[in-house]
Formats: sequence, structure tokens, C-alpha cells
Amino acid sequence: MSQLRLNPLNGRWVTIVAERAERPMDFAPRTSQVEVNPSVVCRFCPGNEAYEPVATLEMPDETGHWSVRVVPNKYPAFFGDEPMAVTHRGPVFTEANASGLHEVVVLSPEHDGSWADLSDIGAAQVMEALRDRMERHARAGRIRYTQAIVNHGREAGASIAHPHGQLLGIPFVPGEILDEEAGFARFEGSCLLCTTIEAERVTGERVVHDDGEVVVVSPYWSGTPFELLVLPVEHAGHLPEAKPDTIDGVGRALRSVLARLRDRVGDVAYNLVFHSAPHKHNGQFHWHAHVWPKLTTIAGFERGTGVFVNVVPPEQATLYLNDDGS
Repeated sequence: MSQLRLNPLNGRWVTIVAERAERPMDFAPRTSQVEVNPSVVCRFCPGNEAYEPVATLEMPDETGHWSVRVVPNKYPAFFGDEPMAVTHRGPVFTEANASGLHEVVVLSPEHDGSWADLSDIGAAQVMEALRDRMERHARAGRIRYTQAIVNHGREAGASIAHPHGQLLGIPFVPGEILDEEAGFARFEGSCLLCTTIEAERVTGERVVHDDGEVVVVSPYWSGTPFELLVLPVEHAGHLPEAKPDTIDGVGRALRSVLARLRDRVGDVAYNLVFHSAPHKHNGQFHWHAHVWPKLTTIAGFERGTGVFVNVVPPEQATLYLNDDGS
């Protein structure tokens, strides 16, 4: 039986179609490689630092070499110090300057790997780098929101195979975040995601990871197969406000669940997206991360309606991810 489920974060319905559910092993792992020409020098590998602009942040490993590196994007989508100025060119033609900051976060010196391959220290350092740079973005008056993302695989939007993410400091608050802020405001009396943690712990049906510091669930309102929602237990609206143990714990939890996703489903492409409260907003919010594996194609119905159809119910996805084969 098909079922509609409401995503309280953004107020949108999703459709769970259990009868159409494919067996998880029927999803093919990604096969396309990011680099077309393997002889091209990887500018993110150690020894090739001169190919990139001067780093804005480096995290050292135990040998003194860099473990995580943040550099300005050579081809920024947002760039410049001027405030956002809106210009009307006609009755339906409105534009503005795309000022802001755009940085690349090199997750590891290892070329062949991903977040799933990071050590405990490496995973923690990536999160610490995100925190430190988001703090810097917040001090730039022209930046109202910073979006941290990791695209793993060509199907997810990666153009370079070396594990990396991006930080985009933009001069407006995007609609997705405004929708989530509205979701928190509608949930009167308590925090929407604190309540989600409590409710999911009670049922246990969709909990993929729970170490006391971080809870990862395949959310009840999953719009895509094997979607994951990463929830720090400690309540904080802004990622940079989180305690160091929480920051590090999220990095390790992500490493664990992404490794499990790869082990159980295959080396699938995915988008990892962090949502934090806008820099100068102090309303109700609880920072978190989304993992959206690219296992199905967004088709005409989804594009036309904004209603996603999920053919693997989150309860089934959780059972599969938690099955250790014993």
C-alpha cells in the first residue's frame, strides 16, 4: 500500500511505495569515474599544493603534514566583498550580485578514499575545519548563510575524485533553510529534532546509529532510498556553537554510517549536506546533516510536484543497514 508521510522540517509530503520496493542489492553501485584522463595531475594530492590558491586553513596530522586543507575555490560561484544589491531590469527580471565566499575542503591527503575511510582523528578534524571556517564566514557581514556540502561520485555532482567538500558563503538565506525554520516554528513547545531523537529512540525502527552523542536515523519521512538524517543530541542552532565533543562525534558518526552504507549497498554516489541556522538568526533551530544517496532518478512527477516517491521504506532500509550478516 502506498502511504503519504509529512516531512515536518520542510512541510512537504513524500510518498512511500512499499509494493514497488526494490531489493537493496538490486541497486547498482556507481561505476562512472570522475576523472576522464587519469594522467591529469590531482591538484588536491600532497605535493601539488602550488596548483591551488594559498590555503585559508590547514589541520596537521601527527607527523606535521596536513590532514585537512581548506583553499579558495578557483572557480567560485560566490565571490566579492560588496553587499548584495538587487536590481530590477523589468517586470519579471530581477538580479543581484553573487558576492560571498566559496571554499574547497580537502577531506584527506589520500586520493582514493572518502569520508567513510577517515580515521577517528581525521573525521573529527574535518568537522573542526567546517566549524572554524563557518565561524569566519559569520564574521563577514555580507554573508548571511554558509552551506557545507560533500558530493561523492560523479552522479552526485563531484568533478574531482579526490575526497573533498565545499563551503559556500552566500548573501541570502536559501528557501530550503527558510522552510526548515518555518518547520521549527510550527512545532510549538519543544524542538522538532530533539523530539525526533526521543521518538526514534523509543520506536527503534529507524535508528541506524546511536552512540549517546549522535543519533542517525533513516527518517520516517525519507524521500529517497537509504536517506539518512544525522542528529547531534546536544541542542544547538548553529553548528559553530556546538561543543567540541559533539563536533568530533558527528564526524565519527558520519564515517561509521557512510562506511556501512558502502558495505551494505555498494559504493553509491551521495550528497552530504549540513544545515545550520543562518548566521544572524536566533530563532528555534537544531543543526543537523542530511545524506541523500543517488540511487534513483528524479523524474517528471517529482519535478512537477515536488513530491518525492521513495521505493524503499525507511524501516526496510534501516533493517538492511543494521543487518551484520550474523
